Amino acid sequence: MFLTISTTGSPERPATDLGFLLHKHPEKTQAFSTSHGTAHVFYPEASEERCAAALLLEVDPVALVRRGKGKGRGGAPDSALSQYVNDRPYAASSLLAVAIGRVFKSALQGTCVARPELVGQPQPLRIEIPVLPARGGPELVAKLFEPLGWSVEATRLPLDEQFPEWGESRYVRLVLEGEQVLAQAMRHLYVLLPVLDDAKHYWVAPDEVDKLLRAGDGWLAEHPEQKLITSRYLSRRWSLTRAAMERLELVRLAETDDSQVEEIDNAVDENTDTEERPVPLAVQRREALLAALRTAGAGRVLDLGCGQGQLVHELLKDTRFTEIVGLDVSVRALTIASRRLKLDRMGDRRAARVKLVQGSLAYTDKRLTGYDAAVLSEVIEHLDLPRLPALEYAVFGSARPTTVLVTTPNVEYNVRWESLPAGHSRHGDHRFEWTRAEFRAWARQVAERHGYAVEFTPVGPDDPEVGPPTQMAVFTRRDDATAPAPTTTSTITKGDEAA
Repeated sequence: MFLTISTTGSPERPATDLGFLLHKHPEKTQAFSTSHGTAHVFYPEASEERCAAALLLEVDPVALVRRGKGKGRGGAPDSALSQYVNDRPYAASSLLAVAIGRVFKSALQGTCVARPELVGQPQPLRIEIPVLPARGGPELVAKLFEPLGWSVEATRLPLDEQFPEWGESRYVRLVLEGEQVLAQAMRHLYVLLPVLDDAKHYWVAPDEVDKLLRAGDGWLAEHPEQKLITSRYLSRRWSLTRAAMERLELVRLAETDDSQVEEIDNAVDENTDTEERPVPLAVQRREALLAALRTAGAGRVLDLGCGQGQLVHELLKDTRFTEIVGLDVSVRALTIASRRLKLDRMGDRRAARVKLVQGSLAYTDKRLTGYDAAVLSEVIEHLDLPRLPALEYAVFGSARPTTVLVTTPNVEYNVRWESLPAGHSRHGDHRFEWTRAEFRAWARQVAERHGYAVEFTPVGPDDPEVGPPTQMAVFTRRDDATAPAPTTTSTITKGDEAA
């Protein structure tokens, strides 16, 4: 991964002044450790007439995968095209942006103790990046950099020069030229490199809003592509994007009125906490399930695959749910659920409403018949596909509750999770994850076979391109339907299993 910054000068204003602004001596070669490799800074050319500084980032693919795996943090969609073989060591991305912040921190902040008079002076700069991922192509590169005063040359690179029939890649060779203040130029790169790549190698937390606004100070508020830049930089997290856009609007209004942001944003007491925090997806899912159960008028509810009892706990809070059964195959999960619910200290009246039982959805179970509703929340994807017909008959053919709610991940939405490497499931135990079309096809077939009607509801933010993170099917039993005959793969009852 390579970046060069060069400038020209004269005896009165030597080009080697670039070394003062970058805080790196032209006669030295320096190396800096980063979280994913080593950054080298050196000067291929250094004279009064011309000076060029180079940043070479050596990425350790093993460290990249290890840091991004198993912790729910740090794995961007492109971090692993196939484990240790990926484009991250060669293509400019958020890795290079982080290296810029690490190696050229003083230049990025616009500080120079030795020559402070140089900081605010524009100078002729030329920036070259041999390989830059550009989702949007050269056209988007121009839209992002040209409004900032750069002359842009973005040449799309072929997939393979020896096989032109393979077509062009999503990478470009980028050359920027213009009269710029170095600190501002560095901030342009810091923000726009990950924006063009449309991915980050680390988890995007709320403090990223502050980073964006600091680096975007003086140019982002008026940029014509402000919304796109903000959304991509914050990994399309709507709550963070909204917060950043609101703050950028305050900056724009303050500049228009020639006043301070604090003078504009004075409607709220600083001691009052009014920040809108994002609601976790698990909470949104439970709220959607509870709303659907209330709409169905369910009183006696099965939580099939209840896990550690989170939904059972919420159901107990609402007295309209008069009988709640949590079933799970894991005895350990049921033990944790019992502790969460405090069953041993629960009052008799409340305890009479809830029951935890051990059982498998691969078999019919007479204990599950006669209920108003059953919930299968994030359950089906944990079964091998050949086992689904058995679950289908056990729930829809044998138990036959009036309403069945099924939620499952929408695999199309996975590209929006910056912490999830490409090709990976959201959970290590998921046997499959379906697209919206696949889930709907399965649900409609189940409904047709067992005499149910089915409707579909999004859970979580409904992305216009990839849909919601969770998809929910609401099955309602038709009054005129009769139970189908059991198939040979699902006729074993709980009693037979025990025998």
